[in-house]
This record gives sequence, structure tokens and C-alpha cells, in this order.
Amino acid sequence: MRKKHDSTFQSFFYKLPSKSSTAPRSFKAYSFVPFSPLAMLDPIIFTIGGIVLGIAIIERVLERWGVIDLSDQFAKVMRFILPVTFYGALLYFFATFMF
Repeated sequence: MRKKHDSTFQSFFYKLPSKSSTAPRSFKAYSFVPFSPLAMLDPIIFTIGGIVLGIAIIERVLERWGVIDLSDQFAKVMRFILPVTFYGALLYFFATFMF
């Protein structure tokens, strides 16, 4: 025979649970976007930046020496090279950066 259990509506719906149905479990959390400032110390980025900086310094030196025509030619080249180099280095950095 089955044992009959009588309960009222209030005692069934409004009683506090004695034990949580889900117990908290420990888990290991890993970061999906690790970032270290040392990641920007890439030799290729430094080489590209050094070449661009060297061309800019040469342009300024030529301007001080009075060779304006050659300095203007460098300035025209730099107007194209600087954005291309910047976006290329940025693309290279994100392509080789481990996410």
C-alpha cells in the first residue's frame, strides 16, 4: 500500500527549500584575450617603424640643408608610405597576436 501524504496549498508552495537543487561547482576559468605589453616588442614592427622614422629624419635633415626639391619628394612619398605602413603593421600585429 502506498503511504498517503496530506499537504495544504500554502505549505506546498510557500515553504523555503531546505537544500539548494544545484550545488556550486568549482571550475577553472581561462582568459580568451590575453594581453601583455611585451607582445608589442616585435622585431618586425620595430624594423618597419625604424625605417619610417629614418625616412622622416632624412626628410627633415634635407629640409634644413636647403635641398627643398628632394625634401618635397620625400614628403610626397611619406604621404603614401605612412598610412600604408601603419595599417600594414596593425594588420600584421593582430594577425600574429595569439588570441
